[in-house]
Amino acid sequence: MTIEEIESSALGLPQEKRAKLAASLLGSLPAVLDEEEEGIDEALRRSREMDDDPGAEMTWKEVKAGLRRSD
Repeated sequence: MTIEEIESSALGLPQEKRAKLAASLLGSLPAVLDEEEEGIDEALRRSREMDDDPGAEMTWKEVKAGLRRSD
């Protein structure tokens, strides 16, 4: 079978079986962290913070001003 055929067959499975298959396939891969993934984690963390406290948001202008003060 080709990957396309496997994917087509897998997409035909019920949602629960697709989830189990996806988990199994992901679990078969080695855990690899790199800077990009860590950056994504940081972005997600900051997004959650903004969801929790929208008043803490800053405009790009405020961020730039803050960077100039720290020099």
